[in-house]
Amino acid sequence: MKEWYDKIKEAQSVESIEEIRISVFGKKGVLAAEFAKMKTAPNEEKSKIAQDLNIHKSSLMNEMTARKIILQTQELKEAMKAESIDVSMFSVSSEAGALHPVMETMDRIVEYFSAMNFAVKTGNMVEDDFNNFEALNLPKYHPARDMQDTFYFKDEMLLRTHTSPVQIRTMMSHKPPIRMIAPGAVFRRDYDLTHTPMFHQVEGLLVDDEGKVSFANLKYILEDFLRFMFGDVEVRFRPSFFPFTEPSAEVDISCVFCKGEGCRVCSKTGWLEVLGCGIVDPNVFEAVNYKDVSGYAFGLGVERFAMLIHHIGDLRSLFEGDIKLLEQFQ
Repeated sequence: MKEWYDKIKEAQSVESIEEIRISVFGKKGVLAAEFAKMKTAPNEEKSKIAQDLNIHKSSLMNEMTARKIILQTQELKEAMKAESIDVSMFSVSSEAGALHPVMETMDRIVEYFSAMNFAVKTGNMVEDDFNNFEALNLPKYHPARDMQDTFYFKDEMLLRTHTSPVQIRTMMSHKPPIRMIAPGAVFRRDYDLTHTPMFHQVEGLLVDDEGKVSFANLKYILEDFLRFMFGDVEVRFRPSFFPFTEPSAEVDISCVFCKGEGCRVCSKTGWLEVLGCGIVDPNVFEAVNYKDVSGYAFGLGVERFAMLIHHIGDLRSLFEGDIKLLEQFQ
């Protein structure tokens, strides 16, 4: 049996220990063969042989278990050493991060209007009915409320459906003149290729205390802004309806995909709708106790701009966190 003790001490791997275990304790192993010899041994010696074999069996098992633990510990240490990472080392495989396309587009919009001396205002995402609807010339049961599927809470509280409440709160706390934009997240109960329950808007407001603001002022700044965002595009204004502006208009640009020639994206029209605008309705000024003033307002969807600038086909892909998509904006 001495040779097996030596083999256990000399074993260099867990696999070697397993081979020794099979050779010693297996059905055809050394111990099985020794116990089989007891059949031919004299009866008076059988007891002594069995006792010696059981002692060796227990001793060999203990030796193997101890050696196996030592070898497993060594293998674990070697594996951890091989897989260890020095986080202080510079890696050439590291990749630079990038702004999300929605945030990058938001920054560009804010950059333009900040340069035009518009203040940047933010507000609460949870609003009351007055600031989100009534002060914007949308009284209860007004049919235009159906245009905005709203998330309601108790006590007439809701998730804001646009950033216009920021304009209302600004007018109620500041005297004119006012030049401001209100960027931020808004919420509506809608979800498809071009709509998500949460998206981002930038709304702008200019109020003149001398009552000299005209639609021509609004038209000039929006045309300049859209060319800043999209390059050399044609811009057109179409009459429309918004409860909080009168007159109102929707603004289109020549299709950035087909250069106005007509394609699937622009439904063969050569034009893409990008924002809404208008002269502030007198009822809105009355709600905030403004008198003898004039002003204009406009609003746009940031995701819409990001999709057009980066040629992204599905709005939902902007919120799925797909690394393959985001890596393209590094």
